Amino acid sequence: MTGCPTTSRRAAYAIGSSLISIPLGRRRPLGSPSVVCRPTRHRALGGREGTEPMPVPVPRQRVSTASGGPSSAGTPGTPGTPSAPDVSSGPGAPGRAAHAPAVVGGADLVLLVIEDDPAGTFTVPELVDASGNRVRIRTARNLTEAERLLTDDVHCVLVDLAPASCRTDDDRLAPLHHVLRLAPRHAVLALTPSGDAGLAADAVRAGAQDHLCREELDGPLLSRAIRYAVERKRADSAQVKLAESRLRAQENARLERGLLPTPLLQGSDLRFAARYRPGRSRALLGGDFYDTVRTPDGTVHAMIGDVCGHGPDEAALGVELRIAWRALTLAGLCGDELLSTLQQVLEHERDNEEIFATLCTVDIAPDGRRAGLCLAGHPSPLIARQGAAARLLPYEDGGPALGLLPRARWPRRQVELGGSWSLMMYTDGLIEGRSAGPGSPRLGQDGMVEMINRQLARGLGGEELLEAAVAEVRELNGGELTDDVAVLLLARERSADRVTRPDRAAGRRASRRR
Repeated sequence: MTGCPTTSRRAAYAIGSSLISIPLGRRRPLGSPSVVCRPTRHRALGGREGTEPMPVPVPRQRVSTASGGPSSAGTPGTPGTPSAPDVSSGPGAPGRAAHAPAVVGGADLVLLVIEDDPAGTFTVPELVDASGNRVRIRTARNLTEAERLLTDDVHCVLVDLAPASCRTDDDRLAPLHHVLRLAPRHAVLALTPSGDAGLAADAVRAGAQDHLCREELDGPLLSRAIRYAVERKRADSAQVKLAESRLRAQENARLERGLLPTPLLQGSDLRFAARYRPGRSRALLGGDFYDTVRTPDGTVHAMIGDVCGHGPDEAALGVELRIAWRALTLAGLCGDELLSTLQQVLEHERDNEEIFATLCTVDIAPDGRRAGLCLAGHPSPLIARQGAAARLLPYEDGGPALGLLPRARWPRRQVELGGSWSLMMYTDGLIEGRSAGPGSPRLGQDGMVEMINRQLARGLGGEELLEAAVAEVRELNGGELTDDVAVLLLARERSADRVTRPDRAAGRRASRRR
């Protein structure tokens, strides 16, 4: 053999068990000491940044050609392109197809190969994966060049962990750690020596999707590993996103649950029940809000309100109004003075001037027989006394909703409750549902009163009464309610009169002893 083949030919030889394929750029005499490789169908890796690949000596070789089809310029394996020769090197070395498989149309995968190989002995052929899609190869001689080539269209990164460029076991994984930090969203494959199982396991443990043995690498194995690594990375990313979504949902649930009120009724003989149903899907908190506290003088204060809308902003504003109401109530404010201050809070906290809130407040005297009622554009509470049908409390003297009129006033009306009673406060979500499915008239306050009387006739009370009421409203509506629903129930038994008298007498005796 007196010369090298033309560019359509290639030389190959074996070093150990590796088959090295070197495309030759032009004819050179056999006595030429080296050939500068410029890859055509193979991508040769090697050299350092800012330098040309090192010359590779070409040993005496034996080439056997295989028959190919007609020729035309284009991709190997397509009609008109000669098939590359089968190349074997050395005595007894197995033959291996050196040409790339045929390219089939479809979505291409892009592989970025990172390897610091001054000798330029490692080559990656052009690949076609099992789906028939072409795998395009990009090569980087170092991590700095890899950072420049790592664009969004890269699907997988192959990192060579060759022991020749590393001195300690810790340093051997340094390129992989750098790539994982550089490309957290990309699939990563680690290329390791075949005899170093520990390094391969460490690479996968560090975050690589898979590992490949350098000496056993071939086209089908690499293309399959790329596809599997990409899909495994997608599955891992989806699992991480799902876990993050669950954690975020749990945190939001804990936050919203913490913002729901805890009634402060210690020392009171009143029974308390509440039912809350936000209109937002998978939410615990809506624009409706309620609260109940008992002040040191024995008065029980209850409130229920509704911020227009039922999104997260309205829910946040409702929480602010509820906390402000509790603080003002414990500070001794009541009636018009309290509502005027709440309106100032609303005006400062709302996003725009169109936001308003309705409110109903009730302050029940320590003896439980009388109450003061204030309405700010809110539906009037419903009262049910023993032996009588439930009815609405008077609502003629109510004031406007908070945030509508800058100098509005809210008169406080005195109402008689009696000895034994149940007082139900609610938001308009309970009465604005349909009375007989879509298209029918709304339930309204009159329909709600009839419904509650039916429930009371069945002997329901407390939590059971509220649960049954919300369930029936949803059933009458013909589906899920779109607005927030909040219902609050305070009840007093007639026996409470006998219970509170000894307690008050004991309290007076204790105060005289002090």
